[in-house]
Amino acid sequence: MPAKQKRKEEAEQQSKKRAKEEEPAQQPATAEAEEAEEAGPTPVQFLENQGGLKASDIKLLMDNGFFTVESVAYAPRKRLVEIKGLSDAKVDRIKVEVDKIVPLGFCTARDYHEARKNQLSITTGSRELDKLLGGGLETGSITEIFGEFRTGKTQLCHTLCVTCQLPIEKGGGEGRALFIDTEGTFRPQRMRDIAKRYELDPDDVLDNIAYGRAHNSDHQNQLLVQAAAMMAESRYALIVVDSATALYRTDYTGRAELAPRQQHLAQFLRALTNLAEEYGIAVVISNQVVATPDAMPGTTPLKPIGGNIMAHASTTRLFLRKHRGENRICKIYDSPSLPEGEAFFAIFEDGVGDARD
Repeated sequence: MPAKQKRKEEAEQQSKKRAKEEEPAQQPATAEAEEAEEAGPTPVQFLENQGGLKASDIKLLMDNGFFTVESVAYAPRKRLVEIKGLSDAKVDRIKVEVDKIVPLGFCTARDYHEARKNQLSITTGSRELDKLLGGGLETGSITEIFGEFRTGKTQLCHTLCVTCQLPIEKGGGEGRALFIDTEGTFRPQRMRDIAKRYELDPDDVLDNIAYGRAHNSDHQNQLLVQAAAMMAESRYALIVVDSATALYRTDYTGRAELAPRQQHLAQFLRALTNLAEEYGIAVVISNQVVATPDAMPGTTPLKPIGGNIMAHASTTRLFLRKHRGENRICKIYDSPSLPEGEAFFAIFEDGVGDARD
């Protein structure tokens, strides 16, 4: 939209004063990538001098994790009122100005269909797995991958951190990756091996991956606030959380803490969803499983943890299980658009690829 592009250009001029991170080694080189950047979120600095809002008001928003106009638009009013220094009247003015920029009403199904055509898909490294997923990993939503240990969850996450940096015509997203590690399984050497497979410079690939080690569930949430600030400055194509639930299983124990655990988890997943929608990035979360001894014959005795909170937050859910040797099986467990099906893939020294006989 011409009006939105004009607003974005003005906002970018205002944000030039801020220090920017080093640009990724692979700059968007295609018309598709440039179009994706133009359609990106509007920096919150654009609100300065709009409706009487001052630079100090914008700083308060940014200090509380609001770096785009869209993030302000999606937040409930009570979240803004809780910010010390913003009065009720000031929050009302902010909401008025935000509503002028971010469309929050209805559109036709046809318009939404056309918008979804522009969504990118990121290759998994396996043609059969990409085919199962309708072209690759969907951007703009959360994809959950769950399974037992050694089923390929972390290996798939590592591979995606490299493939998301590929050009769009090669199945990539031409952007950086952000990896939140809750189990200590991140291995940079794996990224280097995978980078060589795609003829990418290993050092450049590592430079384009932001890594954060989460030590508790609160810290896990705090890292998302930092992630929002980083994505407002540079182009990212992927967020990985490996795994999303591990710390919750240790920080909250017993039935007495089940309700606060689920509420905290829901807030974390909501923040991930907002980032996916604001920046049009792919979000991948791995999840652990729990055995169900009372499972009916013919059904799987394993189920992902997190309950209905996790089930509703994840757009696509993938169930991984072991097969012979290095081969694995991926099953569409739940998806609003993909039919139920399975695909074989394998884990090699250079990442995830097609299964071999």
